[in-house]
Amino acid sequence: MTEPELDPYQELGGADGVRLLVDHFYAVMDRLPEAEGIRAMHAPDLAPMRGLLFDFLSGWLGGPPLYLERTDRKCMRSAHEPFTIGPAEREAWLECMDLAMEEVGVEAELREILHQAFSRVAAAL
Repeated sequence: MTEPELDPYQELGGADGVRLLVDHFYAVMDRLPEAEGIRAMHAPDLAPMRGLLFDFLSGWLGGPPLYLERTDRKCMRSAHEPFTIGPAEREAWLECMDLAMEEVGVEAELREILHQAFSRVAAAL
């Protein structure tokens, strides 16, 4: 018998869990001094970005493909093209996400799996 395939979306608690993760991610970004540079890349009002990240993560984590349904969607690379993103920005983003996952109580095994996946995406940008 094979093990069931990992379903990060459900393991995070579905839409409510992903929304909580996104909210904590941006709260960490607002308070973490190391994230000042990436926070400056965002508008003062984070509500639109919260919606975009929630929609993207929903589908990326195995839930509804909300981002693909958006008429304003862009590929990840072109969405980030206007910004200078180097190792420091990548690490700040990952630190914000790691802290957010810890704060919302994502189990250690899933946190590590997601950290590795987020790291690959961040490295590509």
